Amino acid sequence: MATEPRGAESPAGPDDTTRGPGTASVAKPTGPVMSTPDWDPANSTVAGAPVPAAPVLTGGADPSVTDAATVLPPEDRPAMTPEPALAGPADPQTTPWDSTISSSHVQRAGDAVTLSDERPDTVGGRPRDTSADDVVAMSDVSRKFGDRVVVRGVNLTVPRGTILGIIGPSGAGKTTTIRMLTGGIEPTSGDVRVLGRPPKAFRRSDRERIGYMPQLFTLYEDLTAGENVDFVASLFGMLFRRRRRRVREVLKVVDLWDARGRVASKLSGGMQRRLELACALVHEPELIILDEPTAGIDPLLRGTIWDELHRLRDEGRTLLVTTQHVAEAEECDAVALIVGGQIIALAPPDELRRSATNGDLLDIQTATVFDGSDLVGQPGVGEVTQDSPRHFRVTVNDAGTALPQIVERIRSKGVEVESAQENRLSFDEIFAILVARHGDRAPTAPEDRPSSDDDRGRAAA
Repeated sequence: MATEPRGAESPAGPDDTTRGPGTASVAKPTGPVMSTPDWDPANSTVAGAPVPAAPVLTGGADPSVTDAATVLPPEDRPAMTPEPALAGPADPQTTPWDSTISSSHVQRAGDAVTLSDERPDTVGGRPRDTSADDVVAMSDVSRKFGDRVVVRGVNLTVPRGTILGIIGPSGAGKTTTIRMLTGGIEPTSGDVRVLGRPPKAFRRSDRERIGYMPQLFTLYEDLTAGENVDFVASLFGMLFRRRRRRVREVLKVVDLWDARGRVASKLSGGMQRRLELACALVHEPELIILDEPTAGIDPLLRGTIWDELHRLRDEGRTLLVTTQHVAEAEECDAVALIVGGQIIALAPPDELRRSATNGDLLDIQTATVFDGSDLVGQPGVGEVTQDSPRHFRVTVNDAGTALPQIVERIRSKGVEVESAQENRLSFDEIFAILVARHGDRAPTAPEDRPSSDDDRGRAAA
């Protein structure tokens, strides 16, 4: 086969090369060969230099290419040995999700969230990679903008198949923490790992496993709602049929299917937030990071969105959700309360409630005057607070066990109980208690208090 020296111009066109499976390129003439002073096809020379003879193809060649190489008959070809399978994790796009989590009990271990679960040793017939169970890991992470500390000393570990709610007031450092996880900004100190890799070293395949919904609207205002979602799906390489199906599914989840033909600039603020959420979910990512996804969304639709997030969690996906709606803490498997750039509490919702009140709360109303201090010292009874002669609140270790015992104790004193019930504080009250307690223990210097994450982002830019 005639070849050319490096840098020489070939008379063949750009499509004059065909490649058989597993073979080298073979030149295939598409028209008559023109003889030139520099190229003599009869003598197989280029500019006077002899050209080596074409090699014999011994396997995998394109049988249609017979005028540029010698092809052995099938019976004389050596057997092809298949390449060994590459070791390592499978492509997340083709691996079935591990949705066999049998327990979602999240426990507090220092400042890290851990998940106690029982999972099979194999996933899809392959050994399960236990080293990859921690989707997010932050170790002593801090971030400064100038002299101002916005995030300080964050330690966080989020296992696979968990919804972690990051709750805090505006300017607490929630968005800055999220931006460090997505690689938007780097931490000033500490180590961040997402899907086992530092965000600054993300590859394209890593980013395809992450879905991110930012605070601000970042889509194309001159495209319709459906076109925006379809465009984002195409960026992740989704083919037409799957893309069309997913666009329909996510637009229905966020109740925008009927508005799919409306230009994004004509949508209301709440509808734009829902459109952002649809774009974050369309490619079915493994890790979903949502920065205040329910802001500006009515309560009924908010419930529908949380139902979808729970479904994704049950499929084995991991979700990080920041919110200012403290009541949404109960929708999460674990809650991190962040104030002044610090995580002041990290626990499942029920544990968080108990940590704020030091146990369960019982409200007791008696028919006549009763001194609540008579209950102090009883098994399982902690603090007793009496706010009227016939009403008092008791802190106990376990409400189910202590309630009948307390009622029996009061009746033994000759006093009838009109009502006795457990009092479950709202998360707004719990949040206020924990923030006040943190302020008493570790007051934040005024110069260290961040004013707004958005301001920090603009300053960084």
